[in-house]
Amino acid sequence: MPFDCEVSIIGARSLSGEIAIYPLCGNVHAQGILRVTRAPFGPPQWQRKAAGYLRRVLRHFRYTGILTIEFFVRRGRLIANEMAPRVHNSGHWTIEGAVTSQFENHLRAILDLPLGSTRALGHSGMVNLIGSIPERTRLLKLNGLHLHDYGKKPRPGRKVGHCTLVEGSAARRDARTLAVLKDLAGDVGFP
Repeated sequence: MPFDCEVSIIGARSLSGEIAIYPLCGNVHAQGILRVTRAPFGPPQWQRKAAGYLRRVLRHFRYTGILTIEFFVRRGRLIANEMAPRVHNSGHWTIEGAVTSQFENHLRAILDLPLGSTRALGHSGMVNLIGSIPERTRLLKLNGLHLHDYGKKPRPGRKVGHCTLVEGSAARRDARTLAVLKDLAGDVGFP
């Protein structure tokens, strides 16, 4: 189906029913693989709509843990594409970019502990490392870049790590993330 962009919303629900929702993520894929996520993303009405859908699903199923819903955006309309009942690749930015990461909130939710704040600490850009980890020195020379190596054997098409940048503005995040993405993936950009 034709669409303008893809977004995802991630939230947690605890055993006792507390809900916490993260800022909306904008995702870019290449060859069926998530290449980049930017958060927060999109206009406030997309956030409100996506968060409303996610809350309804979390409550209806009395879900416990992290749940992600991906949407296609077509002419400003959100069209559900996929649900992921787990911590999600599009939420890896939360490790450095949110007060409480999706991983920590997942554990808090299943242990029925109070959920942590999902507030963004800035504007995050996360780039997946596909196939192999680039030369680390080159990446780590980039001010503020956080490198995550998953310890997986290199293989074409395999997510072997990611890197994250957190900036004070969406424009700065987008410029820096696009520069990293172009350096790593060449022909991949933002829609």
